Amino acid sequence: MFEHPQLEALSAVIRLGSFDAAAVQLGVTASAISQRIKQLEDRVGAVLVLRGQPCTPTPMAEKLVVHNDQRHLLERELAADLGLRTQAADPVRIAVNADSLGSWLLPALAQVEGFLFDLIIDDQDHSEAWLKRGEVAAAITSRETALQGCDCYPLGRLQYFATSSPEYMQRYFAQGLSAAAFAQAPALTFSTKDRLQRDWVASVIGAPVSLPTHYIASSHGFVDAALLGIGWGMNPKYLVEEHIAAGRLVCLAPDHVMETPLSWQVNRLTAQAIAPITRAVRKAAKVL
Repeated sequence: MFEHPQLEALSAVIRLGSFDAAAVQLGVTASAISQRIKQLEDRVGAVLVLRGQPCTPTPMAEKLVVHNDQRHLLERELAADLGLRTQAADPVRIAVNADSLGSWLLPALAQVEGFLFDLIIDDQDHSEAWLKRGEVAAAITSRETALQGCDCYPLGRLQYFATSSPEYMQRYFAQGLSAAAFAQAPALTFSTKDRLQRDWVASVIGAPVSLPTHYIASSHGFVDAALLGIGWGMNPKYLVEEHIAAGRLVCLAPDHVMETPLSWQVNRLTAQAIAPITRAVRKAAKVL
């Protein structure tokens, strides 16, 4: 129904944000990319790309890009069933939370060949939305039951410690953990979706507290900021246990550990095609 070169051109423009970048990736001229997009728009009778910096997709274009991703994976599965060897690596989009990516996930992906990973970073409480929209083949989420049309594999529970430098602890919490102290001590927050710090304080104090905060959208940046005394934050055990053991970081309340359940949700339509990724992720998650 659709010409594959046209779909590839559309996907490249949407993913890379420009016709020139898409042309470089596909090894053709920018005018060829423009012509393929125009032909596809004529085919569907609608505008697909909103020109700009960057170019953005219309809702119909988003569906066509998802279709193209699924086509790649399904053709890979068919080739395997027929005993054919595939030469090119296939792109696969996965929604992952930053703390998994910054700690245990990359070693898992390193064990899998034949794929080009397109990782979408989102909070584990929100990553399932990417699956619901059909924009990713799999996601790491905090949801413990399967989404409709997906298989769900529990991965374990990611432990978080509230940590700061010893000097920071002495400066802000010498008199103990109180609502007044937390209202003065700058926290570290990943993004506006990140509720870990607020939820942890509420569990310790017994009531919500308005926290002054730095926004740092990096798991390793969180750790560095805590080491430098910029703020306190909820850091994954996997990233801070050596710093705690060495005394470079301290736990604000060692008995108050927060755990976040993680699961691997995979779209059943392409589950078989990315089964090697699923096996590697489940194996690597045993460290949790």
